[in-house]
Amino acid sequence: MASQGRRGGVSLPDRPSNSTSILAKISRSSLVSRGKEAAGDAAFVAKKLLRSTGKAAWIAGTTFLVLVVPLIVEMDREQQLNDLELQQASLLGTPAPK
Repeated sequence: MASQGRRGGVSLPDRPSNSTSILAKISRSSLVSRGKEAAGDAAFVAKKLLRSTGKAAWIAGTTFLVLVVPLIVEMDREQQLNDLELQQASLLGTPAPK
């Protein structure tokens, strides 16, 4: 038991203090910095696109609710009224109105 001071685990060899790690060299490269810049720009564009798409969906949804839904309800009422008149005419034996 050569080292009594350490408890369990695996010890890594000591690195010389004057050498820089490969990870540090890669993270400082121009390719990585350009990649980070491109990722930031892509995130900005995606955020803007998502926001404008959300606004357009809100406008379309409210327009549909205000203009189209009442029209659909009124057309359904008219159809029910026509069906009722047709049913009454057939029961009474009178010709159906045109």
